[in-house]
Amino acid sequence: MKVAVFGSLIQQEYLPVLKQFFRFLNENGIEISIYRPFDEFLSAELNYTPHVDSFFSSHQDFEKDISYVFSIGGDGTFLHSFLTIRNFEIPIIGVNSGRLGFLADIGREEIIGGLTNLFKGNYTIQERSLLKVDLHGASNFEFNYALNEMTVLKTDSSSMIVIHLSINGEPMNSIWADGLIIATPTGSTAYSLSVGGPILTPDSENFVITPIAPHNLTVRPVVVPDHYELSLRVEGRGNQFLTSLDSRSANVSLSTTVTVRKAGFKLKTLHLPGQSFFQTLSNKMMWGADRRN
Repeated sequence: MKVAVFGSLIQQEYLPVLKQFFRFLNENGIEISIYRPFDEFLSAELNYTPHVDSFFSSHQDFEKDISYVFSIGGDGTFLHSFLTIRNFEIPIIGVNSGRLGFLADIGREEIIGGLTNLFKGNYTIQERSLLKVDLHGASNFEFNYALNEMTVLKTDSSSMIVIHLSINGEPMNSIWADGLIIATPTGSTAYSLSVGGPILTPDSENFVITPIAPHNLTVRPVVVPDHYELSLRVEGRGNQFLTSLDSRSANVSLSTTVTVRKAGFKLKTLHLPGQSFFQTLSNKMMWGADRRN
């Protein structure tokens, strides 16, 4: 069996856990392909060179015979792994080296148990919906898909923008705001949540439309089925607005129309036994930890 290991930066304090991780793979005869920049970081910054069998740097040299992808870090690293690898047939599992992470199933205290369950086949595969975003009147993103969200934002710190939103060709609203987020169920616990959007379970077949600092307080987040097509046209005092897909962003002209729909494929993630989405919410958001409860 061969696995891929993706990462970016980790703290020195996590190094003993990472050594446990690689030792388990080596002792169980698992072949390892590692993201080359991560390997270089470990060697240069942490003076650690794991025993691996091969390297990859992008989706172009990513090997086809990989069984699983391990993303070591937080949710940002998980998103980066999805963007770098772009192979939607291979499940990704997050190994959390940070603090708050909704996409990382294996915590630092669970490395051995989590890996043991994984290689015994004790897991389920959870498919996550993606957004496909097209820019009409501007150059599309080189990879125009997002796991979390698509956002339009004003480009300056003064005036708001007006976002004309249509759903399936029918005008829904013209929203005066700093911006607007269209999120997947996965993205409902990311940027959308931070500006007051609702939380969706990962298997919900919906989009969340969340305004950012709307001028009219009656404008609230809306949940719509994910088979709807959403279209956005922006007006403002400037000449451009900012659009982003997860961590990637670009300035585009006001003449650009943005179309958002569900992608024709899904991302596979692994879910280990003994964990549930609601447990994750409770742990990450410290529900019930208030002494007054």
